[in-house]
Amino acid sequence: MLAVLQEVPDPEVPVVSVVELGIVRDIDWLDGRLAVSVTPTYSGCPATEVIEQHIHEALVAAGYSDPLIQRRLSPAWTTDWLSEAGREKLRAYGIAPPVESASKRSLTGQPDPVVPCPLCGSNATERVSEFGSTACKALYRCRDCLEPFDYFKCL
Repeated sequence: MLAVLQEVPDPEVPVVSVVELGIVRDIDWLDGRLAVSVTPTYSGCPATEVIEQHIHEALVAAGYSDPLIQRRLSPAWTTDWLSEAGREKLRAYGIAPPVESASKRSLTGQPDPVVPCPLCGSNATERVSEFGSTACKALYRCRDCLEPFDYFKCL
């Protein structure tokens, strides 16, 4: 069943599976039903229901009848749960993966980390906006290749 879930893409970043994203938290059997616990990247993520539906559909298509998809909000998802393969796929897709471990950097007023450009590898980058294409990403620009790119924030 893990192999089935490895094939379920994140709808916002389709090159990364829900397993690589780290949102599949537990797989178990509950009263004879396959139960999959999923933690959204944040509690207000607009893709949560779509992700749960896609997981359900993939498991049914693989022969698991009536799987139970459970939303787990605690502990909260963190970018620390992204797999190394997922981080590399983000980079290849043009999204800079989280640079550091999850932190409260933005709450404590610490300076932004150096975020290498996923397109050319330069460290000469700057944040343009705290929010990029989605709330979990920030918009950056490379001062060398001049291209904008999303940065998957450390959460």
